[in-house]
Parts: sequence; structure tokens; C-alpha cells
Amino acid sequence: MAIGNRVINPEDDLGFGRQPVAQRVINKDGSINVNRRGLPFFRTTDVYNHLISMSWTKFWLVVLSGYLITNIVFAFVYNLTGIQNLDGADGKTLIAHFFDAFFFSAQTLSTVGYGHISPKGILTNSIAAFESMLGLLSFALATGLLYGRFSRPSAKIVYSNNMLVAPYLQNQKGLMFRLGNMRSNTLIDLSVDVIFSYNEQGDGKIVRKFFPLILERSKASILTLSWTVVHPLDEDSPLYQVTPEELKATNANFAVLMKAYDDTFSQTVHSRTSYQYDELIWGGKFTPAFYTDEDGKVSLDLSRISAFAKAEFI
Repeated sequence: MAIGNRVINPEDDLGFGRQPVAQRVINKDGSINVNRRGLPFFRTTDVYNHLISMSWTKFWLVVLSGYLITNIVFAFVYNLTGIQNLDGADGKTLIAHFFDAFFFSAQTLSTVGYGHISPKGILTNSIAAFESMLGLLSFALATGLLYGRFSRPSAKIVYSNNMLVAPYLQNQKGLMFRLGNMRSNTLIDLSVDVIFSYNEQGDGKIVRKFFPLILERSKASILTLSWTVVHPLDEDSPLYQVTPEELKATNANFAVLMKAYDDTFSQTVHSRTSYQYDELIWGGKFTPAFYTDEDGKVSLDLSRISAFAKAEFI
């Protein structure tokens, strides 16, 4: 089934490939929904990127797990070399010996050194010296990662839950979604690209086709309130007179890529999301997300970014 009457070079796949897909490549939260295969098991070049970009919950789990595992390993090492080589370790049972060595390891790793337990002998002192050096390096690494996570510029953009096919201008329709800035920083020089893709039967096989959609306004000088991005559904649109059934049959998807300049960090930031065919609302219109309060000041209610009302096509 062909969608639209727009001519495009079949080799121009925008780098996504032409194989048909049955899932969204870009998730709603902007993450990439693709499993990478054929990579080496140990990828040292990817460790930093992974630690910087993972969620805060996973990051703290990694830090705490690393801290506990290191102390447990050194606790076993101290016990293997002889608990009698730790002066002040006065536990009477194996479990008590283990916890004496564990907390001595924690004090050595963090270079706190309360002095209640101290090593004796060349071997035990050498292990403690090595652990203290490892602790300095580990905490320096954790501090650097924390700084990198806090200082990394990123965009916190909220998008409407759905795309709307709504009345647009006179006797026309438009495909639109809305976005807003969740932070109090200033975003300037914004640009948005929307890429429409679908599966099409051709030459006895199914291929994936991509169309960059022409937007009513693809750039904005500054984002102060919400921004409704509109693609006019006119005769030049690949979506002209397309029905919901056709979009479903072709597993249609809309990838949204946004770029802006963050005035706080003086850096370019990016944001992305996507919409599937079943996330389109036909015959809806966004309701205002901002209002004027009692003091005459304009307020933006980000919880209403997705709010819409039913609308009839003329």
C-alpha cells in the first residue's frame, strides 16, 4: 500500500535501513529500543558512557554494590592471612572475626582509620596499604562520576501523550503534538524534526520507508511556554487523506528529534521521543496549558501538556 504521492529516492533511508520493523526504534522516553549484538564482552570505552547515562537508582546500586563487594573480598583476605594479624580484633567466633575484618576493611578503604584495629606484620600491612590506595582511587573515580552526572547538560522536555489530527486553518487538518520545558532554564534556538516511517509492500517484499515531515514551524527562537508542533495534512503531505486503518496496517511511526541551546550550560542539548499509530487521536484539539493567575502573571501548567478536547472537522 502506498501512502501519499510524494516522490523520494528509494535509497534515501536516512540511515535507518529499509528492513521492516514491528516495534518502535525510539521509545517514548527517548531511549533507543535496539539490542546491539556482536560487541566484545569487555568494552572499556563504553563503561564511562554507561555510568554517566544510567538512572540514578542504578548508579547508586552500582556504587554501593562495589563498595560492599570490595570490603567483603578484603575481609576474606584478612581472615585467610590470619585474624591474629589484626590487633584489636577480639571476636570469638568465625562470624565475629569476619565482621572485625570487614569493618577494618571499610575503615582502611575510606582512610578513616579509627585505630581500634590495626594490622601487624609485613603481609597484612602490605594488604592494608594496597587497599588504602585502591580506596583513594575508587573514591576519586566515584567523585568524578558524580560531577559528570551533575554537570552533564541535558534537556528535560515533556511531550504530549498523543499526537492529534486536529482542525487546522480553514477547512484543513493538521497532525500536531505539544511539548514544554520542565526546567526553569532557558532554551533558545530550538529546532524539531519529525520523521514518518511505515512498512510498504514492494517487489514481493516488505520494506520500511521514511519521510521527513514538513512542519508549519520547525524552529523557535525561545521556549517560554508550550510549543505545538504542526504538520499540515495538505496535498504535499505523505499523510494526505490517510486513514487510521492504513496507518495500523503499515505499522506507522513518528520519530521526534529536538535540538536546542541551553543558556545555563552554554551547550547544545537534545531530546527525542516517538509516537506509534495507535497514539494518534483523530478529531482532537489541544486545550490551553497556560493561564493568567490572580496577580496577572502567566503560569504554565505542565500537567496539562497532553490535555485536549474533542473537535469536529469542517
